[in-house]
Amino acid sequence: MRIRLSLGKDVLNALFGRLHRAYAIGQLRLIKRIHAILYIIEGKSVAEVAEILSLSEQSVRNYVKAFILKGLDSLVYKRPPGRPPKLTKTQRKELAEWIDAGPEQAGYDSGCWDTSLIQDLIQHRFGVEYTPHYIAQLLSNIGFSYQRACFVSGHIDDGEVLEARQVWMEKTWPELLRLAKEKEAMILFGDECSFAQWGSLSYTWARKGQQPTVKTSGRRKAYKVFGFIDYFTGAFFYKSHTGRFNSASYQAFLDEVMAKTKQHLIIIQDGASYHTSKALQRFFAQHADRLTVGQLPKYSPMFNPIEYLWRNVKKKATHLRYFPTFEDLTQKVNDKLRYFAQLPSAILALMGRYCRSLGSEAV
Repeated sequence: MRIRLSLGKDVLNALFGRLHRAYAIGQLRLIKRIHAILYIIEGKSVAEVAEILSLSEQSVRNYVKAFILKGLDSLVYKRPPGRPPKLTKTQRKELAEWIDAGPEQAGYDSGCWDTSLIQDLIQHRFGVEYTPHYIAQLLSNIGFSYQRACFVSGHIDDGEVLEARQVWMEKTWPELLRLAKEKEAMILFGDECSFAQWGSLSYTWARKGQQPTVKTSGRRKAYKVFGFIDYFTGAFFYKSHTGRFNSASYQAFLDEVMAKTKQHLIIIQDGASYHTSKALQRFFAQHADRLTVGQLPKYSPMFNPIEYLWRNVKKKATHLRYFPTFEDLTQKVNDKLRYFAQLPSAILALMGRYCRSLGSEAV
């Protein structure tokens, strides 16, 4: 069954705004409600939406009906009244056992627990809804801890780097938006990603004093992927690659994307040598009628929203997973690439993060 639903640009922008805020506060139920409406607008059937979001078809129909009757007022988070209900001692023990078993045993397509997954687990298994903050407190009380660390570039605070970022935010990015409007162009943020067969480690909830372990094949082989995401539509273009990233393979990917599109393309890229080689400079000059290049400032991956996409793909495909064969790896990664290619609204949610990093709103 398909429901025809068409909305104006202002309402769509408001929907994406609410989706961004729902992600920011970790409200899974509201996120699913908004995604359900967006998928229906994209033309997906009720059955397809129910399968994607792990909802019943009746729930999807109820969400759409409420939106038709109440509009945006049906998509407001309402905090449950009173103090949050408590899990019983038996339920806490069962929750600990589910966490020990891992997300896949609980039916989630992920190798590591994060707060949002545990929030969903508690809601579905016990009918109790907690805020992310309370879940962290609960997990600590029942003997779990969560640690997180990340690397940052040693150049992150260089005056030259900070100045380049300021120029990008105040001059380059607004000018590219103006050019995109003038040419009715796509703005494609591009990058490459390698997915290692030996898997990827991540932080997860585990019992205190018991470090999680993951099997590894030890094979130093990686599956490589080029990617572009469109700032306006959430379209995702990608191409797998078995050799090294270089100018020739990057140019082949650009040729493929140009063949699939008709609009002018504004390519946002970092300073990788094969992006800026003489061969690519000649290529961009030869195709100036179709291509404009926007160069990101050095040491500024936070300005490229496709980085968020790669992070999500790795989280779903390789974190804390074991791949005995290279084919096991490529199959899992390709499944997740196709998943995001079919969900432009999820890509647009990443654009919301990008806009917040610039202190602006999506256009």
